[in-house]
Amino acid sequence: MTTAPQHLSGNYAPVAEELTAHDLPVTGTIPPGLSGWYLRNGPNPADAASGHWFFGDGMVHGVRLEGGRAVSYRNRWVRTSRLTDGARMYDDQGRRDLTAGPANTHVVRHAGRTLALVETALPYELTPELDTKGPYDFDGRLRTAMTAHPKTCPVTGELHFFGYGMLERAHLTYHRADATGELVLSRPVEVPAPTMLHDFALTAGHVVFMDLPVVFDVELALTGGTMPYSWDDGHGARLGVLRRDDPHGEVRWFPVDPCYVFHVLNAHDAPDGTVVLYVMRYPEMWRRTADGGTRPQRAVLWKWTVDLARGTVREEQLDDRPGEFPRVDDRLTGLAAGHGHITCGTSLVRYDLGSGAVTAHDFGPGRTPGEAVFVPADATPGGAGLLMTYVHDAGSGRSELVILDADDLTAAPVATVHLPVRVPFGFHGNWLADATA
Repeated sequence: MTTAPQHLSGNYAPVAEELTAHDLPVTGTIPPGLSGWYLRNGPNPADAASGHWFFGDGMVHGVRLEGGRAVSYRNRWVRTSRLTDGARMYDDQGRRDLTAGPANTHVVRHAGRTLALVETALPYELTPELDTKGPYDFDGRLRTAMTAHPKTCPVTGELHFFGYGMLERAHLTYHRADATGELVLSRPVEVPAPTMLHDFALTAGHVVFMDLPVVFDVELALTGGTMPYSWDDGHGARLGVLRRDDPHGEVRWFPVDPCYVFHVLNAHDAPDGTVVLYVMRYPEMWRRTADGGTRPQRAVLWKWTVDLARGTVREEQLDDRPGEFPRVDDRLTGLAAGHGHITCGTSLVRYDLGSGAVTAHDFGPGRTPGEAVFVPADATPGGAGLLMTYVHDAGSGRSELVILDADDLTAAPVATVHLPVRVPFGFHGNWLADATA
C-alpha cells in the first residue's frame, strides 16, 4: 500500500468540493460590531496530488460575520490559468507566463480589490463571493511576479511589494502602488543570484530586502516535483536598506549571519536612527543531504537592529520556542508595535515587544491553529482587538473559526464558529471589514 506524503495527509490533505453553508452554529458571542469576511488562502491541489505543499492550487476559505451572526462559510478554488488550462510558468523557450501560478499563499485587499497572491506569478482578483475575475497586472504596468507579502503603509495608503525571478536578468524588482491602486514605481535591485525572497520589511522611512542563501537550483528545477531551491554556503546573507524618499537611490547592504527567513513580524525606525526588524529566523533551509533530502528546521523569534551609521547589524534571539506566521495590528505596519502574535504548535503566543513578556492560548491536544489575524476593536492602532484563526480538531476531523481577546489570551474564546467541513492547513489571510460610509 502506498502511503501519501505528509503534505497530502491528515489535515494537509486537500478537500474535494466547493461548498456554501449558511447560518453557522456558534459557541459564545460574536461581537455585533464585526461586519465583514475572514478569508484565508492555502494550497488545495484540484487533482489531489502535488510534489510539494507549496505547489497546490490555491483555495480561499471564508466566513462571513455580520450582526453577531456567522452568516455563511464558503470555499472556492482560485481559477488560475494553471488550474483551468494547464498553463506552465516557463515554456520550452524559457519565456515566462506570469498568469501561470497557483495563487495559493495570501489574500489581501488594496484600493477596493481583493487579490489572491503567490510569489511566482501575478495576483488574481476575486469577487466578494470569492469567484475569480482573472489575473491583475495593474493595468498592464506590472511586468514581474508579485510577492505574496505586500505591505500597506498605514500613513500613506501605498502598497509596497516586489517581484523576483529565477531565469530573468533582473532577479529582483521593487514596486510601489499609490492608495488608489495605480502602480507608480518599479525599479530593479541588483542582487548577485536568484535567491528566494519570500518576504521583506517596511518602515516609515525605509524598505528592507533580505538576500539570504537559499538559491535557485537549475538541476532541481529540471528534475521537477520538489522546491527548485537549495542552501548555498557560498552566497552569504545580507539585508538591503533603501530609503523610501529616494526610491531610485542606493540600496545599502549589511551582512548578517547565514540564515533563512520566510516571515517578518514587523519593522520600524527607532529614535536613535537604527532600523529594527523582528523576524522568524531559521538557522538554514533546504540544505541537501547525501540522500537528496533536507534536514527539518524550526524558526524562532529574532530581532535585527541595523545601525545605518556604523554599517552593522546587531542580532538577538528573543525566544527559543519554535513558531511561524507572525502578525501585528496591520495599522502599525512599519511603525513601532507593542505586541506581536505567533502560532506555536497548539498555541497562539502574544509577545510584548517592549518588556519581552509572553502570554499564550493553548487550544489543547490535537487542536491546531493557523495564522492569527488581528482585528481592531477600536480606532486606536495597537489598542484593543481580537485574534481570528481557523483551528483544526484532529479528534473530530472538523474545523472552527475561533475568536480570541488579544489582550487576554488566557481566557476562553470570545466565540467559536463551527464549520461544516474541514479546512486544510494553509498559509495567510485577512479580516476584510465592510467599508463604512
